[in-house]
Amino acid sequence: MKLGAVTTASSVPHRKPPPTPALRPRAVARTGLHAVLAANAAVVAVLFVRAGFAANTLVVLGRLAGLYGALLMAFQLVLVARLPWFDRRIGMDRLTSWHRWTGFAVLWTLLAHVVLITFGYAESSSLDPLNQLVDLAETVEGVLRALAALILLTVVGAVSARAARRRMAYETWHFVHLYTYVAVVLAFTHQVAAGTTFTASPFAKTYWYAVWGGALGAVLAGRVVLPLWRNLRHRLRVTAVVPENDHVVSVYLSGRDLDRLPARAGQFFLWRFLTPGRWWQANPFSLSMAPDGRQLRLTVKTAGDGTAALRHLTPGTRVFAEGPYGAFTALHRTRPDTLLIAGGVGVTPIRALLEELHGHTVLVHRVATDQDAVLHGELRDLAHARGAELHLVTGPAVPDRLGPRDLAALVPDVAERDVYVCGPPGMTGALLRTLRELGVPRRQIHAERFSLAG
Repeated sequence: MKLGAVTTASSVPHRKPPPTPALRPRAVARTGLHAVLAANAAVVAVLFVRAGFAANTLVVLGRLAGLYGALLMAFQLVLVARLPWFDRRIGMDRLTSWHRWTGFAVLWTLLAHVVLITFGYAESSSLDPLNQLVDLAETVEGVLRALAALILLTVVGAVSARAARRRMAYETWHFVHLYTYVAVVLAFTHQVAAGTTFTASPFAKTYWYAVWGGALGAVLAGRVVLPLWRNLRHRLRVTAVVPENDHVVSVYLSGRDLDRLPARAGQFFLWRFLTPGRWWQANPFSLSMAPDGRQLRLTVKTAGDGTAALRHLTPGTRVFAEGPYGAFTALHRTRPDTLLIAGGVGVTPIRALLEELHGHTVLVHRVATDQDAVLHGELRDLAHARGAELHLVTGPAVPDRLGPRDLAALVPDVAERDVYVCGPPGMTGALLRTLRELGVPRRQIHAERFSLAG
């Protein structure tokens, strides 16, 4: 392993870092989401009690499970609505992970609803559970639609399991996942038709309409209206395509009113290049330079036919971009000084962050060979201009990579810094373990997976 370092002269003045916020943005957003869910859970409990209880305990528990399943389903939609305020503070990767686990909670809660209701009514009749379920589907309005919704959710849950997800193309998985919205509509119509708490009072009916309207409205606003409005406003186009080496290319874009695009260094967009055969593909690429109000740039390594085709884009190609997304920004800083660690082409958001950060910064770029050090010339110039240290670590992959001893030697005060990590999953996981061994507090560690849901 070879260590190379470029350290700027001490005469370069450091800019005074901005004051650290008293409240961490991620903690505020997370607490807000938890508070909203807890408050709605309490309202649901009150409405359930006021609606009265059935004589059969299983039916009572089944109805309660159904109500909380409906609430969790609405909450699940909010988590993937891509609302900018939450996304900037929590990050798409965390919101997507919470959405996934909430989805499994929805599935098990609704399964409990069906089982408890069926066995509860079977206990009061002469029918066995299977025939009781058939009878409910035939005689109670909305039950058949609810069963269809449950089947759809079960299929979506099955393809969302990690083992199945890894074997699917994103587009296939996403198409199947869209059936969740069909299940939501079917479940809501069941609740309207058969839900005792829904029909118990005008307030209960208004409340549930507000819950579902708010959740679906959030999805419509965050995933349809806002992206359409921003793209109509900014009208992004490719202005230049610059090869960085044989496997990496930078794409420059311009548009209108880019100074009003709320993008920050470290964030990413979902890019659709509107050419035949590519317009339907959304790829998550980070900005590789801090937004300056005039142009945007993304730098991409070839990883398949889709990314290889970027090298052949022509200036003037229209681009549809969804975003900006991600919490991998200076908004979450907690300390005056920073350590940036990048692996390979994961240096792209790191390079953008280097432009924006204040205080003393150390940047460590881990690559296999010198030829893999993408944007190294820019990093060297930026480090010199901003009074930062730049270390290029080259050599074949080894089990410890940047282990505790190596990293502590490079950055002795690592535990006193905010640390931003971006690279391949294996390297990122190893570095996160290394940082914990070196005693870096969790709140000072910033890592994000730049990818689509799932």
